[in-house]
Amino acid sequence: MRHRTPATAFCFVVLSLASIGAALYALPRGQSVVGLENSTSFVRAVRAGAKLRAVSTPITRGRRTQVWEARVLDEENKIVATGRVRLLCVEADQQIAGEKVTVPLYQP
Repeated sequence: MRHRTPATAFCFVVLSLASIGAALYALPRGQSVVGLENSTSFVRAVRAGAKLRAVSTPITRGRRTQVWEARVLDEENKIVATGRVRLLCVEADQQIAGEKVTVPLYQP
C-alpha cells in the first residue's frame, strides 16, 4: 500500500507561512492579521516521509490587506503544492463584521 501526505497538511503549511510572514510585517505597525482567503493547489503526490521544503513570498503588502504566495517543493525542487493567501490587517479597535475588536489579537 502506498502512503501519501494528506492534502490538508499542504493547506496548513501554505496558510502558516503566509500568516507568519504577514504578521511579521504587520506587528511592528501595531496591527494583527486575519486570514480572508486561502487557495491551495495540489500538483503531485508525495510519499509519507519525503523531505519537503516550503517558501513563501509576499505578492503585495498594503496598509489594509496582504497577499502571500507559498510553494511546497520536493527534493528535486519540483512543485508539490502551491497556494495563495489573502490576509486582513486589523487595528486594535477596528470593527470586524460589525463587532468591535476589544482585545488586541496580539500582545507584545
